Amino acid sequence: MLSVLRERGRRGLPLDELYRQLFNPQLYLLAYGRIYANHGAMTPGVTRETVDGMSQAKIGRIIDAMRHERYRFAPARRVHIPKKNAKTRPLGLPTWSDKLVGEVVCLLLEAYYEPTFSDRSHGFRPRRGCHTALREIANTWTGTAWFIEADIADCFGSLDHDLMITILSEKIHDNRFLRLVRNMLTAGYLEDWKWGATLSGAPQGGVASPILSSIYLHKLDQFVETVLIPEYTRGERRARNPAYLRLQTQLATARRRGDRPAARALRRRMVSLPSADPDDPGYRRLRYCRYADDHLLWFTGPKAEAEDIKQRLAEFLRDELKLELSQDKTLITHARTGAARFLGYEITVQHNDTKKTSRYRRVNGQIALRVPRDVIKAKSAPYLHRGKPAKQPARTNGSDHTIVATYGAIYRGIVQYYLLAGDVYRLHRLRWVMETSMLKTLAGKHRSTVSKMAAKHKAKIQTPHGLRTCFEARIEREGRRPLVARFGETPLHRQKTATVTDRQPARVDYPHKELITRLLADVCEVCQQPGEVEVHHVRALAALGKPGPLQPLWAKAMANRRRKNLVVCASCHGHIAHAVVTGEPDDRETITSGSAGGRAEKDQPRLAPRCAADPSAWLFGYRRLAVRCERKPTL
Repeated sequence: MLSVLRERGRRGLPLDELYRQLFNPQLYLLAYGRIYANHGAMTPGVTRETVDGMSQAKIGRIIDAMRHERYRFAPARRVHIPKKNAKTRPLGLPTWSDKLVGEVVCLLLEAYYEPTFSDRSHGFRPRRGCHTALREIANTWTGTAWFIEADIADCFGSLDHDLMITILSEKIHDNRFLRLVRNMLTAGYLEDWKWGATLSGAPQGGVASPILSSIYLHKLDQFVETVLIPEYTRGERRARNPAYLRLQTQLATARRRGDRPAARALRRRMVSLPSADPDDPGYRRLRYCRYADDHLLWFTGPKAEAEDIKQRLAEFLRDELKLELSQDKTLITHARTGAARFLGYEITVQHNDTKKTSRYRRVNGQIALRVPRDVIKAKSAPYLHRGKPAKQPARTNGSDHTIVATYGAIYRGIVQYYLLAGDVYRLHRLRWVMETSMLKTLAGKHRSTVSKMAAKHKAKIQTPHGLRTCFEARIEREGRRPLVARFGETPLHRQKTATVTDRQPARVDYPHKELITRLLADVCEVCQQPGEVEVHHVRALAALGKPGPLQPLWAKAMANRRRKNLVVCASCHGHIAHAVVTGEPDDRETITSGSAGGRAEKDQPRLAPRCAADPSAWLFGYRRLAVRCERKPTL
């Protein structure tokens, strides 16, 4: 069905009965498989509902509400997260059911609209991300004269709901689906237990917000590609520079006469001049790239026309999309003497007049990606004290493996993001700061010295780029491969093909996750009884506790599987929830060898579950316990 939607989108055909697809339980299972592993799946919204307890029965209840148009989105719980400029950004946390329905809506809209989106758009799209946008700029934007940096002020909070529905209704001729989307946008938010109306914008944190914003901003892509680019692009190629042509003629004459000194002098003068006319009035070029609400334009021509392009962009956004350009972040930068900021990089045009040879002048006009100096300073600041690397006291309680893994993960993420930069070697400063801070933290933990910690953890490893010296910490495990944490194994050399995508590539066949197969089996993985089952989730494997005789049986099953979920019946799930809330050990029989991931312990007597006699009575007691826990936040 998603393939049919994708084909209709590619052919530009409208959708007449899209709402009926929301009755398909396979879509909800697919959506569940895509979002259950997200960190926010265990974060509650305005209710206590999370991914824990997911079942086919819950999907059935949602579909029944959809079929009778009774489904209503709950307000999102709003929290504020800090920004770099000391301000905060509102973040909405929907309930689990709203996340699931939002992912289904996202699946339908993404399958239909993705083939129609512009190739110049890179944000919130499968197989695309920051690196694809930066590589396009570095490889194709040669000969830039001006950069037009444009940023929309409060883009996601200013999307007009009526205009959004109008844009969707151009292709989707299904009023029931459009009403559902409108209800999603106008559900409101809850902050400090006070309800607030969402009069505009798509909630940041909503599952369907990225695809809705992409559909909305696709109008901007169409305006730039169909109106601005054709208007400000003319001329096949630049005209030849008359001064360069005169010198070229004189050079040919000097060579025919055999006058070598004159030929060398003419050649030096030619090298200092451009071969094409940089002020050719018949040559103009305009290009465009967008990532979410940030867009960058490349223009070859006079600055006055660049100002006109900026003004026309602002007018289109204000008149057609009801958005405003940020005055602080919308700039026009000279490409050779300045640098534009886009996606955390500095982008400039290279020019070399000091070296009078073709080897060094070959870079003239080429795009250069650079690591901003303030980024290096900001990333190094948390590990400095009075200008010198210092230990992190908060991390001394962790193991050596944990300390090295934490530092390594942070450093590796920064380096891999800036591998496209030509001066990625500047991150040597960050490596030295973090490496010294890590060694001082290890020395403080063991009451030793930095040199001894360096000698203990230094190692040489083989990488695709050759032999590398780094730091590593190992945890040996009997019968299994050791756990290895490393710091500094990535070389600081530019990699033109480095790729970091925002989302995992969406495969065409949409395979079921292993969890979905286990859920559809309808067999409890604890008591092996067939019937209706639910999925118990934990936030992290560390929450299962240490292995040993006191570890609950369900936790042993999850630890053996190396999974943060377990498919259980309602009775066993209630037993698990009771153990989690009260902290009481599980007194049931150890999982037998027939259960998934368990080990046989036949020498223990079989104990019936406490809830087997009257499950409803036990569950009623659990509800009362949950109510008491709500009244005592300390639990």
